Amino acid sequence: MEASSMPNISAVSLWSNKREREMFDNYADLFAIIKTMEKLEKAYVRDIISPAEYEPACTKLIAQFKTLCTSLKDTVPDVERFMITYKMDCPAALNRLVVSGVPATVEHKSSSSSDSGSAVAVAECVQHYITAMDSLKLNMVAVDQVHPLLLDLLSSLNKVRMLSADFEGKVKTRNWIAKLSRMGAADELNEQQARQLLFDLDSSYNAFMNALPNAS
Repeated sequence: MEASSMPNISAVSLWSNKREREMFDNYADLFAIIKTMEKLEKAYVRDIISPAEYEPACTKLIAQFKTLCTSLKDTVPDVERFMITYKMDCPAALNRLVVSGVPATVEHKSSSSSDSGSAVAVAECVQHYITAMDSLKLNMVAVDQVHPLLLDLLSSLNKVRMLSADFEGKVKTRNWIAKLSRMGAADELNEQQARQLLFDLDSSYNAFMNALPNAS
């Protein structure tokens, strides 16, 4: 068959505008996080990775999942339905991301241990730090987006008994909450404010990690 008689095949686009493209990109990210979590859970159960490797990786995925779900709350109100729609057989990921919300190493610590509550609080702090920083990187800078994240972070920091009242992370978070409270819900942080908040969160997160006792 001559080349001239070949039918013209045009590319099919999944989106018609920038907003739709961003939505499909977010769908792809959500799909990837769920699949990655499923593989991580199986690797941990099969003893392929150690608890020390598993916990931070799991905590980061949970935080990223929560950040993404916040931006997708209107288009993906039900993650389980999303998984059914895209034929995702990932029960371990569903349990860890939606049902449990904390790494297995934290969830299954002995409830009689005095360290159990502290471990959960530390895991929550890490998640809230990552969620807040990732949200800013995704340009979620409206007051009604940022303020709840900082409230959650401060609440979790207050649950960690080893941190003093004047711990850097608490002080900076309180200051930002006070600043945001003086703004309107629809107001947005400008580029300089968002950059400063991200810097403060990053430095506070590092200070938080350094304040934790070394794992034995």
